[in-house]
Amino acid sequence: MKDRLRIALFTYSTKPRGGVIHTLALAEHLQALGHEVHIFALGKDQKGFFRPLTVAYSLIPFGELPDDTELEVRINRYIESYYVYLMADASLPFDIYHVQDCISANGVWRVREAGRLPSFVRTIHHLDDFINPRLIQCQNDSIHRPNHRLVVSRYWQQRLKDEFGVEAEVIHNGVDLERYQPPRPAQRAAARRQWGLTDEFAFLNIGGIEPRKNTIRLLQAYRRVKDHLDRQGRRSVLLLAGGETILDYTAYRQQFFDLLDKSELQIDQDVRLLGSVADEAMPSLYHAADILAFPSVKEGWGLVVLEAMASQLAVLASDLPVFHEYLRSDENALLVEPLDEEAIAKGLLRLAKDRDYRERLAQAGPQTAQKFSWEATARAHEACYRQWLTEEGRV
Repeated sequence: MKDRLRIALFTYSTKPRGGVIHTLALAEHLQALGHEVHIFALGKDQKGFFRPLTVAYSLIPFGELPDDTELEVRINRYIESYYVYLMADASLPFDIYHVQDCISANGVWRVREAGRLPSFVRTIHHLDDFINPRLIQCQNDSIHRPNHRLVVSRYWQQRLKDEFGVEAEVIHNGVDLERYQPPRPAQRAAARRQWGLTDEFAFLNIGGIEPRKNTIRLLQAYRRVKDHLDRQGRRSVLLLAGGETILDYTAYRQQFFDLLDKSELQIDQDVRLLGSVADEAMPSLYHAADILAFPSVKEGWGLVVLEAMASQLAVLASDLPVFHEYLRSDENALLVEPLDEEAIAKGLLRLAKDRDYRERLAQAGPQTAQKFSWEATARAHEACYRQWLTEEGRV
């Protein structure tokens, strides 16, 4: 078996979304283990990734599309761009072809069927509940077509087996324990100044305004909490950070902003929309906040939860099976029912009012995060890659 593997990783974007963050971290740590790694990604603006990389990469152009282009047309264009680009590559000299999303998978399996590569693996971070027939087909193909599959949690491993009849290996996500650490008092004070915070209790949410992140219920819950804190003479703010996605959430976003406009909440004062936060600023954002409010209705693993915990930030998360794999309610996080707006509000209020409870959860965070490193994640991938190459007789 060769010591140095040639590994191609594929992702759908250059923006700071969970799957992209996973891809970059995995690539860099595989390279640190001595492997040759190359990333392929759809690159809308051809300006590179959201952060500097030490790994070689290629950006796949796909041209501008009108803003009103139907989602189905967009998805087909993205997949076709992947296919055309890879078919034009005369070499494709890799041992491992590893895709991280539906779009990449649908481009790569067509290249495999054309005889240009021997096999590929896909990491399935989570399943989406699509209603569009094209998106359903896209997801189904991306699950059934790969030669090998990985998932980031035991929950999604079981879901794949029960609903699709396919097997997958579990390799958990990691967290960058050098970047995300508990703040010293001076660091926290500087971070608060950096983000324009004084005495406000800062609720932080990361993920963008979209259904999966449960942003509307979080907003409604925060309205209740703010009203209660106001009556006690305590100031608060909800910080919403998160960037773009390829899916169209226009209707959901409009509902969010309609509710915000009709409420007593003031944008930039009570609710601050931070948009995509620069990668280098993320550690200070965790240091500035008082809690992470993360009541998602669906997650593959929850990268930002581990980042917050490593930063010694108390976490409110959803009572979802995937979170049970590393969170224990009242021990290292507070878990609430994500579909219950009142339960979210009660959880937020408890964390805001009970300092001893909040600090106990925060203190437990780094201990949990220490169990998950990107180096361990990369080594687990390496072991799977070598096993599959042996099974395929490509050693």
